[in-house]
Amino acid sequence: MRIWVSRPEPGAARTARRLEGLGHAVLLAPVLRIVPTGAPVPEGAFDGLILTSGNAVPATGGLPRALPVFAVGGRTAERARRAGFSQVHAAGGDAGDLAAQIADRLPPGSRLLHAAGEDRKAEPAASLAAAGFRAAIWIAYGARADDALPEAAARALRAADGTGPEVVLHFSRRSARVAGELCREAGLAGAFRALMHYCLSPDVEAGLAEFGVAAHFVAMRPSEDALLAGLPAPDRPVSPA
Repeated sequence: MRIWVSRPEPGAARTARRLEGLGHAVLLAPVLRIVPTGAPVPEGAFDGLILTSGNAVPATGGLPRALPVFAVGGRTAERARRAGFSQVHAAGGDAGDLAAQIADRLPPGSRLLHAAGEDRKAEPAASLAAAGFRAAIWIAYGARADDALPEAAARALRAADGTGPEVVLHFSRRSARVAGELCREAGLAGAFRALMHYCLSPDVEAGLAEFGVAAHFVAMRPSEDALLAGLPAPDRPVSPA
């Protein structure tokens, strides 16, 4: 299949390599860029560091490497280990798993630092607060939208010879919405709607609502493995939903 990967780096290239290894053709054209905010770390001592995305790891250089890390999933945990953290715990891939893991390992009243993005969600902080934990939110990074649809994507979506993408993978609500907006601004809203849209989670799928797009596939678990498992084999045809 011909698949558009619109997620930002560094994950985009990794996903592209996996898809190519499975025999798919990849259009690598991110619509977002991850940038550090430069916001200072909240003051005080912490009993643990919460990472709901590996995108926060580059901003953690000033934190002690012995600080226990609670990562949302295995890939985020691996990035934390590569950054030198010595106590890293990986949850099962979503915020509920992460909150439960922290509650199992730390006593109520513990103070936690959540290195989050600008588009952070209420969880796991809401569940942790209800369980008696204190979480300080540190907005460590943000996702910046490109000013225009990447030329590679525009050219491929305009292709009249059947070589354009058939599928687009959406890894976040924001990237799904931005991809749709940039396609609309480029006069390619119809081409965007005609794609088969594969979403990491129901929350990601919600980013497509304003474009009148229904997801072809929504992963059962918010992980890349679950998302890619929904793709048919490269030699097996698939019909839009």
